[in-house]
Amino acid sequence: MNKENFEEKILRPDIATELQKMVDVDQEMRKRSHEEENFWDYEIDKKNTQRMREIINEVGFPTISLVGKEGTHNAWLLIQHADRDIEFQRECLRLMKEVSRDEVDVTDLAYLEDRVRINSKQPQLYGTQFTQEGGKHVPLPIEDEENVNERRARMGMDTLSDQIKLMYEKYPFRKG
Repeated sequence: MNKENFEEKILRPDIATELQKMVDVDQEMRKRSHEEENFWDYEIDKKNTQRMREIINEVGFPTISLVGKEGTHNAWLLIQHADRDIEFQRECLRLMKEVSRDEVDVTDLAYLEDRVRINSKQPQLYGTQFTQEGGKHVPLPIEDEENVNERRARMGMDTLSDQIKLMYEKYPFRKG
């Protein structure tokens, strides 16, 4: 946890700390999967999803006042990676939408909205979910693509073309 979290007044620093530890394991596994072929540990996502269910059953959606900005983002990331439990993702999206907009990051909300829609075989709204085709990052189908940048702007996001550029910076293709 960074210094910023210690300056925030949060109600459940214990959960914030636990979420950070879970994300550290999640991100290390994902980093290794980019470096090593055929490396993926589905048990990490399964375990994290189960623990997120328990946390949400105990305290509701981990909001900013509950676990801090970083803690809320960490909760979202773990939910975003719960792709094997779409109903759980859908329930978390509903919970995020029910809390005050100053209690969650609306960009995280947009990403989860798209993830749930794609996992439910629907076109996304914000263009946050991609596939790789022929050495290119390509957004998965977008509903009303002509107005995607307006929707992205309402969620505090940059343009779709900027998002595509960022994909190449964050996820360069391996050579050879």
